[in-house]
Amino acid sequence: MTQQFMFPLLVGVAVVALGGSVLLARWAVRVMLLSRLKVVGGAGTSSLVVSSPSGVSRYVDTLQNIGHAVSSGKASVLLRERLTQAGYYSQQAPVVYLGAKTLLFLIGLLGTVAVFLTSSMDTDNKLLLMLTGSVGLFFIPNFVVATRRAQRCNEVRRHLPDAIDLLEICVSSGMGLDMAWNQVADEVRAVCPTLADEMALSNLEIHLGGSRVVAMRHMAQRTGAEELSSLVAVLVQSERFGTAITDSLRNFATTMREMRSQRAQELAEKMAVKLMFPMIVFIFPAAVLVMAGPAFISLFGTFAD
Repeated sequence: MTQQFMFPLLVGVAVVALGGSVLLARWAVRVMLLSRLKVVGGAGTSSLVVSSPSGVSRYVDTLQNIGHAVSSGKASVLLRERLTQAGYYSQQAPVVYLGAKTLLFLIGLLGTVAVFLTSSMDTDNKLLLMLTGSVGLFFIPNFVVATRRAQRCNEVRRHLPDAIDLLEICVSSGMGLDMAWNQVADEVRAVCPTLADEMALSNLEIHLGGSRVVAMRHMAQRTGAEELSSLVAVLVQSERFGTAITDSLRNFATTMREMRSQRAQELAEKMAVKLMFPMIVFIFPAAVLVMAGPAFISLFGTFAD
């Protein structure tokens, strides 16, 4: 009886853990936004921060304490860069990330120990299942961060050619590059808030004294989009050789649009290969059952007689 309830219980634990990781990711985004509003608005947004659920803040504080205990308050540059590309700009994001991984690993380990401790399975199988359950929960934050990174990068790549077109139009009309950059960021915000926020951060870095090239390189690192690195190279070459920025932006936008079309064609070509697995697993057995099922039934009836 214990083995009969083992699989449903594991499925339930996995579903609860996956749902908890999704809620954790949403809470982390909310905390990040509230902290940014507090920094920008000062006392004007203090009431908004206070009105946030106290349980969420205690949960995040717990994850921070666990992360500090595990990592000694230090995080690798690569981890911080990945979290930044996923949209987690807070300084405490790596610590919360490590704390979430550690907590999920302990939950998976304790849950599997509680399930398999009283079972009649072999010791090797118990250890293997315990390790599988704990490691599976341990890598859930990796999946969440990788998914957010891919979504943000694809969103920026999809809307960047239109933003470059708007930037070229603004520069051609006589606006300066900095003013045109701000105008494009305001116009793009309704369509792609991620790209607009990154452009606004780059503009803020320029106003604080950084060069445009360095600010845009930082923007490319935050988003993980290689097209932004190419845009930086185009602007550097335009300033170095004295060519017209409008022509460079127009050619770059055309190239990006062609690359987007080629990427769409590549995905369309891959779709036929990706559809083979669901067709073989789901559609083909049903079609064989419908077409050959009556014949097999008649054949079995004949042999039975």
